[in-house]
Amino acid sequence: MAAGGDHGSPDSYRSPLASRYASPEMCFVFSDRYKFRTWRQLWLWLAEAEQTLGLPITDEQIQEMKSNLENIDFKMAAEEEKRLRHDVMAHVHTFGHCCPKAAGIIHLGATSCYVGDNTDLIILRNALDLLLPKLARVISRLADFAKERASLPTLGFTHFQPAQLTTVGKRCCLWIQDLCMDLQNLKRVRDDLRFRGVKGTTGTQASFLQLFEGDDHKVEQLDKMVTEKAGFKRAFIITGQTYTRKVDIEVLSVLASLGASVHKICTDIRLLANLKEIEEPFEKQQIGSSAMPYKRNPMRSERCCSLARHLMTLVMDPLQTASVQWFERTLDDSANRRICLAEAFLTADTILNTLQNISEGLVVYPKVIERRIRQELPFMATENIIMAMVKAGGSRQDCHEKIRVLSQQAASVVKQEGGDNDLIERIQVDAYFSPIHSQLDHLLDPSSFTGRASQQVQRFLEEEVYPLLKPYESVMKVKAELCL
Repeated sequence: MAAGGDHGSPDSYRSPLASRYASPEMCFVFSDRYKFRTWRQLWLWLAEAEQTLGLPITDEQIQEMKSNLENIDFKMAAEEEKRLRHDVMAHVHTFGHCCPKAAGIIHLGATSCYVGDNTDLIILRNALDLLLPKLARVISRLADFAKERASLPTLGFTHFQPAQLTTVGKRCCLWIQDLCMDLQNLKRVRDDLRFRGVKGTTGTQASFLQLFEGDDHKVEQLDKMVTEKAGFKRAFIITGQTYTRKVDIEVLSVLASLGASVHKICTDIRLLANLKEIEEPFEKQQIGSSAMPYKRNPMRSERCCSLARHLMTLVMDPLQTASVQWFERTLDDSANRRICLAEAFLTADTILNTLQNISEGLVVYPKVIERRIRQELPFMATENIIMAMVKAGGSRQDCHEKIRVLSQQAASVVKQEGGDNDLIERIQVDAYFSPIHSQLDHLLDPSSFTGRASQQVQRFLEEEVYPLLKPYESVMKVKAELCL
């Protein structure tokens, strides 16, 4: 407020998180208007509670404060902060200027952290309330995708090398499971938030005890009343000047974990796009490259990975801040928290909006998936072929040796000549395998190599995913909109 350029000007730096990526609703929660309006609301709640408990505050003063909650003179506040070098007192004076009758009781008995920290907790709660349904919608869209493709065989990869088959839906459930853990953790952190409340300069409530002439019960009632007005079920019993900064660690740790989940999912999508098996949405007029017009770059997934990396690093800020808070409080937390808390939520908001957009338009190419399976399945089927030959009266060892020789010949065609895997064709023309030639189509059916994948998808969705999403049913139809 007291310094900086014209943030609406193209000649001044603006955070891309706010100007380019994050949703308007999340940007508003971290806006100056929302913050300072909440400060005024907190001063009103404090005055109302103090009046109820017997302090000489008039109805006229209360009404004057109510009438001016939105009447914020930001220019005056900036000038006051520049003069006073104190943001809270700048806004006490600015509020008092438009509430001359109430000016003398604004901030009565409070310390700066009464408005600063309590507002931060309100903002954290409301920001989490914005993220929860967005994450639920991503899970819902991916659940629809997984259900529809629960039985579609695809080549599995370990070490990004061909492994046994899985299904497209089962792989998607790996993504969903991580996001479900994130949803549960976000909800837990949100529900565990406690209000700082009315605690005074070092958390002892001494100023309020003096205001109420040593009446412990009234001080406790004041704390309880303001906490309830703010919509919190509980307040901290113990604080220093601030609420413990470990709260910030808890919140940003959960967001960092969400970032890890999204990075893994979008990396998988990027790799699948390279294999031409699955692609993110690509708009009709979208340009993939300024130089190569044929390119279809997975820019949404790349954006998610890029921002997820930033989100994962932000948890280091509250970790270090909490570790260096001397005694009841030091102010070296303030500037850092102004940046990291807002950036964490705006970043999480962006990647969830983008991932929802991706999950609503994923494109699958079954023929490409089928071709890749055909390239690898002959080698995977060798154990099944050996078992069939043994059942037909053959020797396991003789069959194993036959297949070993033919497999190496087929591998040479693939690696040395760049040809297709012709192992099955070699088996079909080898008289040794004539007892099972009629069974080869069945032995090579991809669906027989996916185990219980489709059943696992169905059970997982029904038992774990759908019950978790039930509280968010009313917001499931909202479509994702990308800012840029």
